[in-house]
Amino acid sequence: MLLVTGASGHLGSLIHAGLFARGMSPLAGTRSPAPYGDSGRAMDFDDPAGPDLAGVSVLVLVSAGYGEDDVVIARHGRVIAAAERYGVEHVVYTSLAGGGDHLAFALAHRWTERRLQESALGWTILRNGIYAELFGQLGAPVGGVVTAPFGTGGLAAVSRQDLADAAVRVAHDPTVHRGRVYELTGPVALTAAALAEALEVPYRPVSLGAQRRALDDLSLLPFQPAMLMSIYSATAAGFLAGGHADLAGLLGRHPRDAMPVALAAARLSA
Repeated sequence: MLLVTGASGHLGSLIHAGLFARGMSPLAGTRSPAPYGDSGRAMDFDDPAGPDLAGVSVLVLVSAGYGEDDVVIARHGRVIAAAERYGVEHVVYTSLAGGGDHLAFALAHRWTERRLQESALGWTILRNGIYAELFGQLGAPVGGVVTAPFGTGGLAAVSRQDLADAAVRVAHDPTVHRGRVYELTGPVALTAAALAEALEVPYRPVSLGAQRRALDDLSLLPFQPAMLMSIYSATAAGFLAGGHADLAGLLGRHPRDAMPVALAAARLSA
């Protein structure tokens, strides 16, 4: 039996739907399982007892990265411990691209990778690049101008759907991918200047300090400003521009063009 965690989230829902489209019957692990009927399984990563993984042979662990490092590490630790306890055979983990080590949310991902690699479980690590949708949201025009402090740096963004499709490929036949770490970034680095040009607006990046002050005016959770600022600064410094061939290899096709995805998100967020 196969189970996808975070099945009601943006990425988890796409993975769950993709597995169904392949003729599989995955369980949907979520805090709100009712919409999934018999395939839903109640799952709360904050429950000290850990999730119920009875009967699960393949687990797609979609990162529960919405929290401080200690919170995320505790969540992932409970899930992996439960996988060991219930005899799960293989865990597919959606991690963060290797170039993202400079990001403020990288630590919990690397801890989880190490925890899996040191376990007796079968595992596959999918190091997902930054979503094209998020790049578009962060680069959305403000007052008719793109002001995001990405500098001249590029970001090898990837569509959320491509990442879901890659996860489906792996989860469908996990033994082929046992012990593999895949770098799933886009083949082309997007820039804020190109985004602004496609939106037909100027690009006038503000300083990182000015952007941080702007974030102070938003209703963000305490850990979110540091996460967002690290994306701006790591992109501007050129750490997120590297593309890899792993995504195309897993998909068996060229990845989607990330720019239209980013543009759509920018227009919605403007």
